[in-house]
Amino acid sequence: MVKKEDDTANQIRLIGCCGAYCKTCPPLIENYCKGCKLGYDIGKRDINDAKCKMKVCCFKEKKLETCADCSDYSTCKIMLDFHSKNGYKYKKYKQSIEFIRKNGYAEFLKTTKDWKRAYGKLEVI
Repeated sequence: MVKKEDDTANQIRLIGCCGAYCKTCPPLIENYCKGCKLGYDIGKRDINDAKCKMKVCCFKEKKLETCADCSDYSTCKIMLDFHSKNGYKYKKYKQSIEFIRKNGYAEFLKTTKDWKRAYGKLEVI
């Protein structure tokens, strides 16, 4: 039997550094995306080959699960540039990171159960 804390850790691993929730994202479900962080921790992928600046900073250099855990989040140029991109999804990823910062991963994961993509409606707590 899988322990609840192990399951939560596995679910957190499915949250991208940017706040995208890979578990509900069609490209990952349909096997044409590897996810943001999957495979690096077990050696299937080499983090040194990652081209995403956010992933390199968050996951490789700072050893964080997501940018929500970073003390430099509000002043980070990588995040500020990412969140200023045109497109609805970037605003939703920002909302996800800010939700996690305020409410924690457990509450975030509860809210994602009905999502159909890497972002969705967040219940304000």
